[in-house]
Amino acid sequence: MPKDASIKSVLIIGSGPIIIGQACEFDYSGSQASRSLREEGIEISLINSNPATIMTDSVTADHVYLKPLTIQSLEEILQERQIDAVLPTMGGQTALNLCKEAAEIGLWEKYNVRIIGVDLQVIETTENREAFRKFCVDLGLGVAPSFVANSMLEGKEAAQKIGFPLVIRPSYTLGGSGGGFLS
Repeated sequence: MPKDASIKSVLIIGSGPIIIGQACEFDYSGSQASRSLREEGIEISLINSNPATIMTDSVTADHVYLKPLTIQSLEEILQERQIDAVLPTMGGQTALNLCKEAAEIGLWEKYNVRIIGVDLQVIETTENREAFRKFCVDLGLGVAPSFVANSMLEGKEAAQKIGFPLVIRPSYTLGGSGGGFLS
């Protein structure tokens, strides 16, 4: 794919706090994306709330922001820098959710920032368990029996229909938090 000459600066959203053995792949991928984009002459701004990552090293990006991963922090950067595009895929689910939230309130549109590396509809389809199940079914793939439950009563009804053991998978959560097995 040819280089898009209209993109002169990119904001990379990091993954936030990580612990040993968890999410280090996002730190690595973020630092490699930054290096690759800088080699193409693109100015890189990076936001991450975790200073103990490789991606927040001052040689990785042109501008490093150690700030909370919030809409307010994003807007502060967008007010300070002329950002052409945002790359949220290097920060895992944290960055994807923040990118989606910013899009929903019109932040990217307000500052004329394009989202690269992912489509917002793809984020919604993959993060929403029911949308993902339907997508797989539409492709003709087999899926485990499942139900969406938004209350304890709906959960009990689903358990009676499916039987045990159950895998509980909430939508839009980080690293499977809130989920588990029920036997």
